[in-house]
Amino acid sequence: MMKKILTAILGTVLAAGQLATSVCAAPQESQPFQDKALEMLKTTVAIRSVEGSGLVKDVAEYVAGEFRKAGFPEQDIHLLPIGDTVALVVRLRGDGRLGKKPILLSAHMDVVDALPEDWERDPFTLIEENGYYFGRGSSDNKFGLSVLSATLMRLRAEGYVPGRDLVLALSGDEESLMATTRALATTYRNLIDAEFALVADGGGGQLNEDGVAVSYTVDSAEKTYATFEMKATNPGGHSSLPRRDNAIKDLSDALNRIFAFEFPVMSSELTRAYFSRTAPLVGGEVGDAMERFAENPDDGEAVALLRSRPEYVGSTGTTCVPTMLRGGHAENALPQSAVATINCRIFPGVGVQKTLEALKQVVGNDALEWTVLDEPLESDASPIRDDVFTAITNGVHASYPGLPIIPHMASGASDALHFRAVGIPSYTFSGIFMKSSDEYAHGLNERVPVATLPVAMKMWHSILTELTQ
Repeated sequence: MMKKILTAILGTVLAAGQLATSVCAAPQESQPFQDKALEMLKTTVAIRSVEGSGLVKDVAEYVAGEFRKAGFPEQDIHLLPIGDTVALVVRLRGDGRLGKKPILLSAHMDVVDALPEDWERDPFTLIEENGYYFGRGSSDNKFGLSVLSATLMRLRAEGYVPGRDLVLALSGDEESLMATTRALATTYRNLIDAEFALVADGGGGQLNEDGVAVSYTVDSAEKTYATFEMKATNPGGHSSLPRRDNAIKDLSDALNRIFAFEFPVMSSELTRAYFSRTAPLVGGEVGDAMERFAENPDDGEAVALLRSRPEYVGSTGTTCVPTMLRGGHAENALPQSAVATINCRIFPGVGVQKTLEALKQVVGNDALEWTVLDEPLESDASPIRDDVFTAITNGVHASYPGLPIIPHMASGASDALHFRAVGIPSYTFSGIFMKSSDEYAHGLNERVPVATLPVAMKMWHSILTELTQ
């Protein structure tokens, strides 16, 4: 789910492409178990595992069966019914020589639905055409599911014994309620407890429009997603007898104050690293502003320029924006109520309640009623661990030498949110290298480049062996 947001944010980076000429395209040699990954991708794409279908269970049972065929013992394969869907946990046992907790690997089995009549091809048949694999879930997230699974099977087939356990957790409703991920992180914590998690659902490699690699991002934090409703009420009356107080006017006044307000500038080790490493790629006045912000987040001119760009404003602090309106009940009646929906992406460490109090203070109208929708989950940023980033760097550079590796704070949500919330540092990145113009996750004609499959297999094998030797 995350990669679509990220490729949009990095569009200007790809357009600039200042370092692209120094980074060669990856060789496309076949990797062991690559055919198994492709077989699993074809099979799982063909299963319409959308919300409410009951078919996530079919994906889980198929994947579990493939692990059994690969020689994984039954006691290390756990199918977990959760609500109307399921999760799957598979463990590759190590010998414990490192004396460290396991590494958690994560992907999800569900997909956003697709209407066949809208697509140029059958969305639930993996089709190779013009250098791409087309199909719903081909990028989000059955590619990650298949590559992680095939890599663990490869390690076992090679007789590799890791120095710590590797635990694969596949969730069943990441695209909707994330109830399976919450259960994995809490109820089934004993099965997935780990020193840190690697989530194959976001980040990844960016190619410019010439197909040359420009950068590689690793999501190490996610902003808290919270939605509030702000409601104004009024006795109302006949529209021919207008009164000075009016629910729509009260709401409009409050909304104008919110639109005019900017939350305080915030930064972290992660966001400063992101701007510092992205600055040379972007160049120009924006790149200069990034570099200055990384050195001094109090640089007002740099902040103003970055906040004028929608793709970067979210990395400078909390953002809240009105997204929906409803009000009134008849064209010839004064409104008895008016409601605005306000969606916030909250900087790690700020908190939902503190953000709500700030909005109330900005509006300055105690008569308005506020409601927090759903149950927002807060999580802190994960540290930029040397061991994790070194392994990722080596894994990426095996195919793309010298490619910049950029820590990133995501504005959307992935399963990593729930792992971070219970104290498991999490890092979200993909084996997919793709152009922004090819990003169609959740959309029509979702695809991944054929050439990225061997790269992903090589990268994940390198990362997992380096972290478990």
